[in-house]
Amino acid sequence: MPHVAVQSAPDSAPESTGVLELTAPEARAFLVRRHFLSPPRALPARAESVLRVVRELGSVQFDPLEVTGARNDDLVLAARIRNYRRGWMERWLYGPPAERQLFEAYNKSLNILPVEELPVHRVDWEGWRKRSGAYQSLLSRHPRVARQILETLEKKGAQPGSAFIERGADRIHWGWGPVSVQRAMLYALFRTGQIGIARRVGNVRVYDRMEALFPAELLARQLPAAEVRRHQLLSRFRGVGLLGLRASSEIWAVTVPAAERARITRGMVADGTLRRVRVDGVRDERFMLASDAPFLRKRRQVGAGVALLGPLDPFVWDRELLRQLFDFDYVWEVYTPKAKRKHGYYVLPILFGDALVGRIEPRMDRQAGVLRVSAPRMERRMRRTERLDFDRALDTALRAHQRLVGAARIERRAG
Repeated sequence: MPHVAVQSAPDSAPESTGVLELTAPEARAFLVRRHFLSPPRALPARAESVLRVVRELGSVQFDPLEVTGARNDDLVLAARIRNYRRGWMERWLYGPPAERQLFEAYNKSLNILPVEELPVHRVDWEGWRKRSGAYQSLLSRHPRVARQILETLEKKGAQPGSAFIERGADRIHWGWGPVSVQRAMLYALFRTGQIGIARRVGNVRVYDRMEALFPAELLARQLPAAEVRRHQLLSRFRGVGLLGLRASSEIWAVTVPAAERARITRGMVADGTLRRVRVDGVRDERFMLASDAPFLRKRRQVGAGVALLGPLDPFVWDRELLRQLFDFDYVWEVYTPKAKRKHGYYVLPILFGDALVGRIEPRMDRQAGVLRVSAPRMERRMRRTERLDFDRALDTALRAHQRLVGAARIERRAG
């Protein structure tokens, strides 16, 4: 039976309770090493590497768009694992209940998470089911629809969401706009932990009852609310690597209010779980996991190479840190009106060594089997020898992406 990955206080006192002072180059090198990007694609080419990345980073964000030929979760894993294949992740995410090591749930957003964290999320699922709000309201107003969905899954097993949508069904305003009651109910049952995603067919969710997807002893495990809240905050510190308490509300979504966040964080510093950090050129105090100390080794140089970072990669979650530490202003413009975009619809940041040096927008043409790539938009001047090294490293990264998406060839375009 797996145990919940909630980091408890160490057995002995921390080496230092003072503030760790880092130069900007030291902080950049630490983050690149800690995110398994030094060098890129260096983790072994096997399914187990997927588990290492998800558990060390805490979560990998899911997004269905495949403009580059791969989803965001694929890009995150492919930047760190040699010859990554989507089937490696799906083995742990959609395998038999006894073998499932990952699951999908809303955390910071829709995330792929270690299965041992399921009891952490169960506390919120049950709260949303009982507390006054959109989910509780929908469940109480349409109990027959909820019952029909759960009874169908129990009788027939896993079903795609479309199996429950009736032609001419009543519609309600939900989320982005009017949807059928059944579609809204599927979402509510998923958000309240009564059904889970058994697998995906393309981007179509196939649902089943939680009891059919995970071992009974895991579903039955109870956790104190205080432990859950502590773990939720710890997952954000784990994801970013150097996170401050005044980070954007998007990072702290579905955790606790600011005052409680500060109190719990102080407790994690006091028990040695977190370490206070000051970085030259970064305004706010930051925190790192004390267990990440090995990534601070100053003798280890950052591995050369280029990584094409997914737009929702944990490395780029903290946009203010990117501005202050990497001099890189990053906004994912997929939801920005076309006329207002500065860089493009689905642009990937380019990491070269420990520097964010530009952006690139690969587009996969499935029908032609071609990966179309415009010239990178560079934001850092390089000496001639450095630019030659970069061009070779970028070519290696693009070839790796070509293999990932199964493109027959790469078509490069100017500007």
